[in-house]
Amino acid sequence: MRIDRRRIEAFLMDPRVAGLLRLFRGALRPPPGRGRIALALVIGMLCHVTFGLAVLAMMVAMFFGMSESLGRVPQPWSWLANLALILQFPLAHSLLLTPRGGRLLARLVPGAHGQTLATTTYALIASAQLLMLFALWTPSGVIWWRAEGLAFWGICFAYGCAWLLLMKASFDAGAEVQSGALGWMSLIAKIRPIFPDMPTQGLFRLIRQPIYVAFALTLWTVPVWTPDQLLLALFYTAYCLVAPRMKERRFAARYGARFEAYRARVPYALPLWARQPWRRTPGAGP
Repeated sequence: MRIDRRRIEAFLMDPRVAGLLRLFRGALRPPPGRGRIALALVIGMLCHVTFGLAVLAMMVAMFFGMSESLGRVPQPWSWLANLALILQFPLAHSLLLTPRGGRLLARLVPGAHGQTLATTTYALIASAQLLMLFALWTPSGVIWWRAEGLAFWGICFAYGCAWLLLMKASFDAGAEVQSGALGWMSLIAKIRPIFPDMPTQGLFRLIRQPIYVAFALTLWTVPVWTPDQLLLALFYTAYCLVAPRMKERRFAARYGARFEAYRARVPYALPLWARQPWRRTPGAGP
């Protein structure tokens, strides 16, 4: 099998890959400092374990339409508890992205390394919030519809594709930031965290908000439908359409004319080809 060196070089020079490789090289040969290295490893492990558990809880809970979870709050208080679980994620998530929230993140880890670990701390908090939401939800016990036969396998395929899109979009946006690796790996290598550039590659060539769109797709491609799943899907779909506006304001302030040109060229949530009106073939009947 012939190896195309140019393709390998192009892959390694891809900004989405180059940033990760830079972090890995630095982490594999860290400068001396046992305390710094130990802190980075502990925070990193805690972040990634919580992240993995949160993703697993999301996938399993939504697969069963939020009908299987650990919450046991009696009705009617269960709906208030579930609503609180829904609200706590977007509220804290958005607050921590503000300048004041950024300063708070830098102080959550005592000592001189809080600023370097801020992205890891943010990912850890977001993961813990999602884990609470999906693990502590109190099911209503009502199941409206459960897919069977070919419908079940077709919906499972769509659900899997939605998750693959979400993972691809996260990679395109910068896997080191999305996973929380940027902070702790920068600390262990004793380098300044460098954020990925404005994402314009991969799925970001088609739409400006592929992460939010992919997450919304996971909400609606489940094989079990309950009042719980409908409430979750409606609320977070609205959040996925509205919340990125705040993100785009930050991008406009940070990247200026470059982002404005990108925004003028790339649609918000629907690819251009999906927005084209259907055209009849000339001469075709009504």
